[in-house]
Amino acid sequence: MTNKIENKTNIFEKIASFVVDRRNLFFFIYACLIIFSLFSMNWVKVENDITEYLSDETETKQGLKIMNDNFVTYGSARVMVSNVSYSKVLELVDEIENIDGIDAVDFDNTDKHFNNGSGLLDITFDEVAKDELSEQALLDVRNILNDYDYYIDSEISVDTAADLANEVKVIMVIAAGIIAVVLTLTSRSYAEVPVLILTFGLAAIINMGTNFLCGTISFISNSVTIVLQLALAIDYAIILCHRFSDEHVFLDAREACIVALSKAIPEIASSCLTTISGLAALAFMNFGIGLDLAVVLIKAIFCSLLSVFTFMPGLLVLFSNLIDKTKHKNLLPKITPVGKFAVLTKYIIPPVFVALIVVGCIFSNKCPYVYTYNELETANASEMQIAKSHIKNKFGSSNMLAVVVPKGNYDKERNILNEIEELDGVSKTMGLANIEALDGYMLADALDPREFSELADLDYEVANLLYSAYALNYDQYGELINGVSNYKVPLFDIFMFLNNEMNDGNIHLNSDIQDTLDDLFEQLEKAKLQLQSDNYSRMVVYLDLPEESEETFDCLDKIHEIIGKYYDGDFYVVGNSTSAVDLSSSFIKDNLLISILSAVFVVIILLFTFQSAGLPVLLITVIQGSIWINFSVPTIMNTPLYFLGYLVINAIQMGANIDYAIVISSHYSELRKSMPAKEAIIEALNSSFATIFTSGTILASAGIIICNITTNAVIASIGECLGRGTIISIILVFFVLPQMLLLGDTIIEKTSFKIESKLGKSIKQASGTFALNGRVRGYVSGIVDAEIKGLIAGEVNASIITKNANEKIEDIEEINTEVEVQK
Repeated sequence: MTNKIENKTNIFEKIASFVVDRRNLFFFIYACLIIFSLFSMNWVKVENDITEYLSDETETKQGLKIMNDNFVTYGSARVMVSNVSYSKVLELVDEIENIDGIDAVDFDNTDKHFNNGSGLLDITFDEVAKDELSEQALLDVRNILNDYDYYIDSEISVDTAADLANEVKVIMVIAAGIIAVVLTLTSRSYAEVPVLILTFGLAAIINMGTNFLCGTISFISNSVTIVLQLALAIDYAIILCHRFSDEHVFLDAREACIVALSKAIPEIASSCLTTISGLAALAFMNFGIGLDLAVVLIKAIFCSLLSVFTFMPGLLVLFSNLIDKTKHKNLLPKITPVGKFAVLTKYIIPPVFVALIVVGCIFSNKCPYVYTYNELETANASEMQIAKSHIKNKFGSSNMLAVVVPKGNYDKERNILNEIEELDGVSKTMGLANIEALDGYMLADALDPREFSELADLDYEVANLLYSAYALNYDQYGELINGVSNYKVPLFDIFMFLNNEMNDGNIHLNSDIQDTLDDLFEQLEKAKLQLQSDNYSRMVVYLDLPEESEETFDCLDKIHEIIGKYYDGDFYVVGNSTSAVDLSSSFIKDNLLISILSAVFVVIILLFTFQSAGLPVLLITVIQGSIWINFSVPTIMNTPLYFLGYLVINAIQMGANIDYAIVISSHYSELRKSMPAKEAIIEALNSSFATIFTSGTILASAGIIICNITTNAVIASIGECLGRGTIISIILVFFVLPQMLLLGDTIIEKTSFKIESKLGKSIKQASGTFALNGRVRGYVSGIVDAEIKGLIAGEVNASIITKNANEKIEDIEEINTEVEVQK
């Protein structure tokens, strides 16, 4: 084994020498980064509401902002108790109503609340969902129902972020086991496995630790990035590891690592470009989640590159002795039969594939996308998802909308509520204009002083004074001048004004009236917090329709039309259904944008990589075909697909799975220079199998694990599409791409625009003795692909790119080795 190599003149060799020789410095730097990252992980802010990433121009985003700034939404729960009588449910209602923290329990003898031995209770709490009082109250409800068969659908005491974090831990443990097995199968030495795992474990921790630099990241990026990072970038470490093994045969550990790294830097850098280009397309989405995912995932790829280039070389030197001692034979078989199958079917498979992708394109365009995920089923369902499903099956869908309009006109609000309530699919509406106060009067009904005095049991003189003070407070001097006896004020407004005057000590009532009004004022104050602010009024519409359906969207259009008659565009309808409309509108644009950009980015890279116009078209066709086939499955199975799964996986599949096609095509293109097409494709598949098996198995496994472990429908959708898409891509690159390469061999050759190297000329055939200082590729009882300085004696039939190719040398005194290079 040689102990040293020549002086480095290549820039990559200089960089490699610096990294390897300063490995202890890099170990120290990374140790500091790991410690810092373990602390900085806690600084990362995670956004769990996907609607936050909607465009600011959407109705949902604007309406939610106004609601969050102006109104309070108290906690609620839908509780179904099964296998009970109606009388027993009434007893339970009485018990639950007496729980501290429960404001009201809505239950009656209609089929909306009692159906075939099951009762549905709509519970409203005194505080918001995240308040401790609400959490304790819900716990008390559970204690009362312990002896019954019950289901609770509520956001109270549900920590989605914590649940998802726990699920990711399980996913990582399972994924780590699969990764270890796959790496062992594809490794050349057992000691390579810990080197690879340490490298990517470090990269994953640093990426998570630097997420705080992004400000706030989505729960999607926070949960799936670590798995995708390992799956997408594992090839980088494998390339360097195999390069090191090859060089270590002739060089010691340090020199082998320098040479391996210098050769791997450009190879790995170019390999990651396709992945990054696909991810970069996400950043152009109108839906802000795309930019969030793109930034975090691309940063993850760069962290992986950095760890492979600067941390892994030191590990290879450190583990070199152990790597030498634990070498093992190739554990993966040759796939020569696949290559022979490609040769036999080169005229059959391509036309079948063309027909298949046409069908896939048609079916994928009919994919049943959905834009809300509350009703999506996951392989592993949470308690709340199970409860939602049981309640839906027993009592049907429940869908709530909030209508926000400018404050100040109860007549308009009353008319809106009345008209909306007449629509098909609307079960009820609620607003200040249709809530009953006392004795049949609604809160928005306008009363004069006499009517109010009779209703509130006040002296008429006191009522007159109250109305006068009200008119004075709101600068309505005309009413004072004309006399307030005929002055009518909405009941809600005068009650709230009376409450303020009593609190300020301006009005004193006897104790009986005071007690009666105090209870009323408490209810009115809650109603005000929920339904009226200084600038806006909020009304609630309850639909007996699913969140997404043609009937639902038609109903939404009619609601907008009704409100539009009274308010000129200054209103908002907010809910999961309106969010679905906004997301579907965004999806149409983003779908087209990502499909075009990801394909264009990849094509540009492939053109420069292969210097051929035909080959990139073949590769893109295969991967785009796999995408269409992937997303035709939901159509065929008639199962809804969450739209974000398509957008994310479309970009990842194009950017990452294209690497599988590139690996086979690269090997085939090189081998084709020195052997017939049939032999070249067989050898190319054998040479590529380990790489594609490693990356593909890990990526597919990651998707399948995510899909089957997480209870989050968004994450599960991404995992399902990722796993299925990767498997389809692997099948196509092994059983379709080889045939297309064979059939398109002439096209690839004719569309090539490769520029000959300026270093020298290509000598195809020659014989005799030559002095060479360049690169020779051919056969000498095997493939020669090396930088050669010396003499070749014999017949030459090879591709020779030389820096200095001398003419034939006639007289050579001593030839140590005779070399025959034949095709």
